[in-house]
Amino acid sequence: MSHLLIVEDDDLLRDALCAQLTQAGHMVTPASDGESAQSLLVSSRFDGVLLDLGLPKVSGMEVLCWLRKRLPALPVLILTARDGVDDRVQGLNAGADDYLTKPFSMAELQARLGAMLRRARLPAFGGSLELATEGTRRLRVDAKVPQAWLGDESLELTQREWALLSLLVSHAGQVISREDVLLAWQCEPGEGTGAGVGSNALEVYIHRLRRKLADSGLTIRNVRGLGYMLESTAL
Repeated sequence: MSHLLIVEDDDLLRDALCAQLTQAGHMVTPASDGESAQSLLVSSRFDGVLLDLGLPKVSGMEVLCWLRKRLPALPVLILTARDGVDDRVQGLNAGADDYLTKPFSMAELQARLGAMLRRARLPAFGGSLELATEGTRRLRVDAKVPQAWLGDESLELTQREWALLSLLVSHAGQVISREDVLLAWQCEPGEGTGAGVGSNALEVYIHRLRRKLADSGLTIRNVRGLGYMLESTAL
């Protein structure tokens, strides 16, 4: 389940988007203007944003530029009636991940949104991921090559362990499903013959990572029926 911010000043469209995306299994938070959107982005954590450009108080383009300076990895899908090539280029150059013009079909919106969220979960689309741990030590994961550090100490990780850790760190405090992990692993090379991704394989990798993070102040918690969550042991 993803938490989405829907920024749209048209009440009917905003309500329809909230209803459809909630029915699709997402958690949604609505905003009717750019100023409210900025406040919500400061106070809450989101997995993606659906952003109209023609907003009152603060324009959608201003929100997008403001957001990119503060949350550079947050996926943004622009929804707008501006269908000119220049408008699309401007939106994409400003940092939007995708662009959909009104009127649009809900099926296409959900397909584009799903693709955008899946891309955002892949380690290859990130940079260096950091997470505070106990004391002054920080867990840092290089999201482009299979390397990670706990403080100044390098962690010895296999390709799949690194991909799993990158996914957990980038969504710390959120549940990551088994399907999310398998999708990330599809983009990584295998680890020799017999190292498949059957029903028991993921538990083996989770167990390995738990041991390597044993003294880090972090733990990987099983969330029954949903997946796994990286969280602080102090919680």
